Amino acid sequence: MILSDQLGAEGVASGFFLAGGLMAYAVRGRTSQIFGPSVWRGDARRRSVAITFDDGPSESTPEFLEVLREYSAPATFFQCGTNVRRLTEVARAVLAAGHEIGNHSDTHPLCCFRPRRFIEDDFARAQDCFSDILGVKPKLLRAPFGVRWFGYRAMQRKLGLLGVMWTVIGRDWKLPSRAIAARVVTAARNGAIICLHDGRNLSERPDVRNSVEALKYILPALQEQGYQFETVSQILCPMT
Repeated sequence: MILSDQLGAEGVASGFFLAGGLMAYAVRGRTSQIFGPSVWRGDARRRSVAITFDDGPSESTPEFLEVLREYSAPATFFQCGTNVRRLTEVARAVLAAGHEIGNHSDTHPLCCFRPRRFIEDDFARAQDCFSDILGVKPKLLRAPFGVRWFGYRAMQRKLGLLGVMWTVIGRDWKLPSRAIAARVVTAARNGAIICLHDGRNLSERPDVRNSVEALKYILPALQEQGYQFETVSQILCPMT
């Protein structure tokens, strides 16, 4: 009886462990499709990478634009509607420079445990903001913190958005510039989608100096390895 009770308890514990692992994968696994269609890399047959930025625009976004211009590197900026309304001219400068705009929500919420209606309304407000202010209707979405939840699939279907995760994330909110660059360059491969940040959530005047400096190392290092730079939409298109 004691052995039976022990085995039963172990079975329950294993079940909880497996369920927790599955949920963690569903929420933030880069290859997960559970909460909606999503990609994490592009066409691996060509020597290209996609540089992406989250959380902008910020007061420092023009510095990123200057570095990208120097290396003729198009990028994809996943912007927050609240930041676009606050820094309209900076957001327009991103678009004018030829970069792609993606939806990163309106208020950058952590969506786990949020109601489905909240998730839909937040991304819809951002989508309306991009249309009204920038004259564009994004086709790509990146979830704040990379966290997806119940309601994402329906929201993506209604707004016509494809989820985008990443091949490598620079952890540029915590690492020094050289470490960020090393992390990105080491993990780069054909079709990689690289995640960096030109803002910090909805913070005004965020300290993103390490991200800017890292970009100055990343772009020439990848060019020397023969990589070309594309937007996410471009890198997802198969070779013809």
